[in-house]
Amino acid sequence: MKTRTVFMIALSLSALTGHLSAQDPFEIVVYPAATLTRGEWELETHLNYTARGTTTFDGTVAPTEHQTHLSFELSHGITSWWEASAYFLSAYRPGLGAQYAGWRLRSRVSAPARWKLPVEVGFSAELEAPRPAYGGASPTLELSPIVAKRFGALRLGLNANLERDLGAGEAGGTEQEWEFEPSAVAAYRLSSVVTARVEYHGALGEKTGPLAASTAVHQIFPGVDLDLGKEIALGLSVGFGTTSAGNRLVFASRLELDF
Repeated sequence: MKTRTVFMIALSLSALTGHLSAQDPFEIVVYPAATLTRGEWELETHLNYTARGTTTFDGTVAPTEHQTHLSFELSHGITSWWEASAYFLSAYRPGLGAQYAGWRLRSRVSAPARWKLPVEVGFSAELEAPRPAYGGASPTLELSPIVAKRFGALRLGLNANLERDLGAGEAGGTEQEWEFEPSAVAAYRLSSVVTARVEYHGALGEKTGPLAASTAVHQIFPGVDLDLGKEIALGLSVGFGTTSAGNRLVFASRLELDF
């Protein structure tokens, strides 16, 4: 099956991973396979607070504990199967106040319904240029095969995210391989207004020795989506991390405005 093949290729690439970055604190989401319709605009804001996170610098990346992250994403449907997005990232760090944190550009496509595939299929490509304290010293590229399936009121989705530091090898001479950061969602529509969901966000790490700490990250986000009208949706969730390599308690929110 093509879906299984894509997933196994991504899993194989993850074995080449070196350093694993912390999970994205600005946009905690599992992308759907579907895109905006042609001519449609959407403004999406993410407001996330890390109550328990990392407490020491990881290279240039600042500790995440007690940080607040606010991002704005403007998306536009170019065709019935292709959309493009631009992001503005900001953060609040205790003692330093509000700061500009970087920008992103994303392009996402979906398989047309006329192909009559057994599952929904999409693909996202994202270029990020964060400030060093919020993502590293160089831009990163993320490629995300997307698979989704609906069973009545139940929706399942998988993002096989592959990320690479585009500046690797320039400083210090070490080569950075692709990082595998999978995410998945199970959502159940309880009514015309309320949808309950559980998301998983992870990064597959490795131990360099018997006494070395694992760099793996595993986070579970139970949450709820509220359809507040034809053009407004609100998502709320609380994330729990199981390893010290990532954030262990995160409060996340997402507001969508379609126009």
